Amino acid sequence: MEIRYAGPSDIEMISEYDEHLSKEELKNAIALKRIILLFIDGRFEGWLRFNLFWDNIPFMNLLFILEEQRGRGYGRELVGFWEREMKAQGYRFVMTSTQSDEEAQFFYRRLGYTDRGALVLPDEPLEIIFYKNVSDNNG
Repeated sequence: MEIRYAGPSDIEMISEYDEHLSKEELKNAIALKRIILLFIDGRFEGWLRFNLFWDNIPFMNLLFILEEQRGRGYGRELVGFWEREMKAQGYRFVMTSTQSDEEAQFFYRRLGYTDRGALVLPDEPLEIIFYKNVSDNNG
């Protein structure tokens, strides 16, 4: 297993899977070191993309493990890498969210994230906001 930050040569590969961002935004995220890639036996198998909430709290926008690799602990490894990186950069807290109708909420709670609120958008399920202190654990 290899986990690393995305580089400019990864844009085409990522854009095949991540339909949420334009290539221009992918370039920006890569330049800011806000995309982390997962490789299993040299094959691209997932990624984590984040930004900064309120410009000062790392917020995981997307965690995606390709279907055939799910349930094997790779998501946990990718999140753990990100949390350790954020802690090393001096951040004390991290955040993420998921819709209330998605199983991911249980995954984040198992990783120590706690519910901190919710957002209701028209015609969408409740979006649960999660928060975790990474300053006093192994991240």
